[in-house]
Amino acid sequence: MPSPTTPFNYPPSYQADQIEDYHGTKVADPYRWLEDPDSEETQAWIEAQNQVTFGYLADIPQREEIKQRVTQLWNYEKYGIPFKEGNRYFYFKNDGLQNQSVLYTLTSLDAEPRVLIDPNTLSADGTIALSGLAISNDGNLMAYGLSTSGSDWKEWKVRDVATGEDRSDYIKWVKFSGASWTYDGQGFFYSRYDEPNETTKLEDINYYQKLYYHQLGTPQAEDILIYHRPDQKEWMFGGYVTEDGRYLIISISQSTDRKNLIFYKDLQVADSPVVELISNFEADYSFIDNDGSIFWFRTDLDAPRGRVIAIDINNPAREHWQEVIPQTAETLTSVGLLNNQLVVDYLKDARAVIKIFNLEGSFVREVALPGIGSAGGFGGKRHDTETFYLFTSFTTPSTIYRYDMVSGQSTIFRQPNVDFNPDDYETKQIFYRSQDGTQVPMFITHKKGLPLDGNNPTYLYGYGGFNVSLTPTFSISNLVWMEMGGVYAVPNLRGGGEYGEEWHQAGTKLNKQNVFDDFIAAAEWLIANQYTCPEKLAIGGGSNGGLLVGACMTQRPDLFGAALPAVGVMDMLRFHKFTIGWAWCSDYGSPENPEEFQVLYAYSPLHNLKPGTAYPATMITTADHDDRVVPAHSFKFAAALQAAHVGEKPVLIRIETKAGHGAGKPTTKIIEEIADKWAFLVRSLMNA
Repeated sequence: MPSPTTPFNYPPSYQADQIEDYHGTKVADPYRWLEDPDSEETQAWIEAQNQVTFGYLADIPQREEIKQRVTQLWNYEKYGIPFKEGNRYFYFKNDGLQNQSVLYTLTSLDAEPRVLIDPNTLSADGTIALSGLAISNDGNLMAYGLSTSGSDWKEWKVRDVATGEDRSDYIKWVKFSGASWTYDGQGFFYSRYDEPNETTKLEDINYYQKLYYHQLGTPQAEDILIYHRPDQKEWMFGGYVTEDGRYLIISISQSTDRKNLIFYKDLQVADSPVVELISNFEADYSFIDNDGSIFWFRTDLDAPRGRVIAIDINNPAREHWQEVIPQTAETLTSVGLLNNQLVVDYLKDARAVIKIFNLEGSFVREVALPGIGSAGGFGGKRHDTETFYLFTSFTTPSTIYRYDMVSGQSTIFRQPNVDFNPDDYETKQIFYRSQDGTQVPMFITHKKGLPLDGNNPTYLYGYGGFNVSLTPTFSISNLVWMEMGGVYAVPNLRGGGEYGEEWHQAGTKLNKQNVFDDFIAAAEWLIANQYTCPEKLAIGGGSNGGLLVGACMTQRPDLFGAALPAVGVMDMLRFHKFTIGWAWCSDYGSPENPEEFQVLYAYSPLHNLKPGTAYPATMITTADHDDRVVPAHSFKFAAALQAAHVGEKPVLIRIETKAGHGAGKPTTKIIEEIADKWAFLVRSLMNA
């Protein structure tokens, strides 16, 4: 094992003579062989890379101390938001270091909770996760999905809530789907794909999803096909039964774009047809609830920041639609119906604001939140007078509140006890100018009294895509970073949903470079304002955020001291050829389109590495079972980066085994990964 201060002898990555022609442009793809994760060559390459990486990490003296501190802080009770079905409450809880959170049920809030399912008992290493849940209306039955090693593929089972025993029902080949019970609890709707090839199921492309009904006690082979479209291979179906049990709402998407169709089926009429209510992919329509034939939706039609409308399905022509809550300056993200009132979740500069309106759209009150942060929850039934919500911020661990819909009072239901003093830290929100003059907000959190001398190790984290909003969230990982003197910065880049659909579209397809410009401008602002310097600045992000890191480190290698791209989309010319990658063309554009190809090729991290360049210290992270962003992206980028890079800074790839894109990852693996991440940055930045 070479010393961390000397150039590395990286495992050999041979270059094959593979060239593709894209609209007349010849593009080499020498590491195509790494796209087969199960070949002997790739397996040997993975083992050799991990040997170098874990050997390097083990040689960092601070790593064990970091791991111990993360473990110590992580060991606190964590609660999920309670919800109620029938006469039972349900909620998740993690005692502290459990690999997976446990689902409990209780008959009243002061009753003794009972374990309903403990995923930790399903595998010795915690790699089987509970990844879907649907409780019947009477609270007596639970359909639940299980995911193994982080895969998006799920198996569904049914458990009797009273006895804790599983029934015979067993559903396979479910992906990107929940379950929704009929009102009588005799069965549920779900979506699935045809059975895949067992050998290549983690890479093969996913098309032709189908919506089914499963009758309790029958084999899956007898499930009733409710709806599918053989003429539309990309359509994906979500089936939801209305609270009154009358209708099945079918939401249809064809990509990660939130534009969707709305069809419905009358469940009280035998063999009723599926009715097309909204049949154009023109906007996002999120079903809220119904009052008989009146359907309420949150939509961004003619309102990029969102509004609430009502449609009478007996008179569905657009000229008869009613606006209930108009668009405002804030972004309307979600709506619930409780106590016959609309509970509306807004984002104001990426911070939560919760307002309550009556069913005619008149303002009732604003929910008094504990501070500037993120809030979620407010679930329940139409006539419920109580609900629960979670509040968190960069320095506030997730606290669960019970909210009285009648009095408007919040009371703490569960508050975690974490071994730190939040008063030692501060968060500020600043606004900076991107390259084209756009104002972009950024949260900056650190210990109070931080000297602005340009010498602070800083971790700049971003995402910037798919309408995803980055809001203030508490993280033990980030707390440990700040304890060590680090600065944590989160800009709200274009491509996200913080300011509605216009903000999202400004960072997609031909506009994607705006996202990278926003991130680079955030780095330059932190340097100009004496928070840090290039040698002490690290960038990180996962998935689309991994693409962000890869693009920015290839465009501006001089600007960063270290880079941590996680499960990133690095090959922008072949992303659409694996699993669900085709669905991302709504955000990225398609390499099959000549104009969009030129933009993709111009920023694709894999294709913009320049031989003989000194890149930042880099640790790429991925997982061998990632079937969302297949690990070939990271494998090929690592091989190409190691070949192009000059200088003494390490370029490593950390490949997790028996893990996927991130969901359901056991606590032990999370803590190991955090310790490795911060140890790498300590060596790369704090010793710089």
